[in-house]
Amino acid sequence: MSFLKRLEKSISKMEKRIENEEEKVKKLEEKYNDKKITKAKFNIEKRKIQDKIKSLRARHQTLKGLVVKEIHHQEEKAEEKEKKKEEKLKKKGEK
Repeated sequence: MSFLKRLEKSISKMEKRIENEEEKVKKLEEKYNDKKITKAKFNIEKRKIQDKIKSLRARHQTLKGLVVKEIHHQEEKAEEKEKKKEEKLKKKGEK
């Protein structure tokens, strides 16, 4: 269970980082609209931030996939455990 908790914690951190990067884009747009930076600088900085957001989202999606995979793995383990218990009970019942 601790592995799942760590994954979920990483996912929440990743979501916060994505939100922070999106805030940076908004602030950059405000600077551009206030004529504090040029359009070229705005486009360069915006592209850098958007690339970072894209990579963060890809990692976020990967972590979500790992969570699903881990949950499925734990369910399989629980089913196998139950089958073994049932087999033991059947063997004891036959004796």
